[in-house]
Amino acid sequence: MQSRRNLKKHNNRNNLYLVLAGFILIFAVIFGVISYNNHIAAQEQAKKFATTHFNPNVNIYGVKVGKLTINKATKKINKQANNVIVLEKGKVSTERDPNIDTINKQQVTNFFKKQHTTMPSKQNYIFANNELDAANKKMQTVSDTIVNYKVANKIYKLEAKKLINQAVFKQGKYTFTNSENLVAELNKIDRAVSTIHQKYTFAVPTRNQVSGKKITVKNQSYGWGIYVKKAQSAVEQAFLNGTKTLDGKDYIYGLGYSTYGLGYGKTNHGIGNNYIVVSLKKQELWVVKNGKLAVHLNDIVTGTKVGNKSNVTPEGVWYIHYKQSPATLRGRNNDGSKYASPVKYWMPFTLSGCGFHDASWRSDWSKRAYLRGGSHGCVNIKPSEVKYVWSNISKHEPVIIYN
Repeated sequence: MQSRRNLKKHNNRNNLYLVLAGFILIFAVIFGVISYNNHIAAQEQAKKFATTHFNPNVNIYGVKVGKLTINKATKKINKQANNVIVLEKGKVSTERDPNIDTINKQQVTNFFKKQHTTMPSKQNYIFANNELDAANKKMQTVSDTIVNYKVANKIYKLEAKKLINQAVFKQGKYTFTNSENLVAELNKIDRAVSTIHQKYTFAVPTRNQVSGKKITVKNQSYGWGIYVKKAQSAVEQAFLNGTKTLDGKDYIYGLGYSTYGLGYGKTNHGIGNNYIVVSLKKQELWVVKNGKLAVHLNDIVTGTKVGNKSNVTPEGVWYIHYKQSPATLRGRNNDGSKYASPVKYWMPFTLSGCGFHDASWRSDWSKRAYLRGGSHGCVNIKPSEVKYVWSNISKHEPVIIYN
């Protein structure tokens, strides 16, 4: 009897174990299913996160954007990343201008596509601002650039490090924001080489000799100077492009009817071998062509200070503005009345209206005619002789008028 009882107890115990084992197995299966489902759900969630957020270790333009959306990453980069290169007094620095955007959403989207993985990745992704890095290197090069500025047979070494006060690279453009030192240097060079309003000794013709007595003349409208603004721009571009030499003749200016400089590179104080000379005292005119006397007139009539100072023929070195045939000269007489005088040949050399022309209305061609009834400032030439002058002079040739 005892054995049956023991056997029954044993069986009951085994049944309990089986039940417990069954429950454990069921719980294990349930837990496994739940864990698996959670794992699948977590994977799906991670995949979904990865489609809208950057991987954890992503750096764009020096700013960490890990786990951020494209919109948030764009805002953070624009708030923190440097976006400007500054060259100031020889030193280059990287700075940030809060008033401009460093990057746009499309650019960030492109970076997102490059780092995107199906599942989040702990790999490091570093995207540099190549444009800004290149600008940094270029500014370093600019700072070390020296341009040889050739003008009037002289060479001036222009060093960016000393002459560029400030240059900036911003939004894809290089801008020289302060070039005061460069402008000052170009003005200094201009004062040293400009021929405008300069005095010099010149040998004028005497009788039938091209080179006679020496007089002191002064350039008025004739000559050239450095067009500082244009030269400044050219030098700045040379600094940027690495150009080593600039020819100053490309950056000059002049006065009068033409704004181009005249006489640059010519011998004989810039006068060259073709010019016109007028003696007010002698009432004579000479045309020199190719260094030889081409025309000599001993009976011209000029303006005079007598009676009306506005009628004086101005002294100095001018130039032929243009040639016109025929033409009508208009102005006012000494009494205020208007005149309109037709001429066959007109060759002006001042903006105030002085020039060479024929004067068919004039009868007095004596040496003192200019004192009794001179011109309004022009140089009157006999109709029978004016063609010789017309045929031997050209636009822009210098006109030397002396007393």
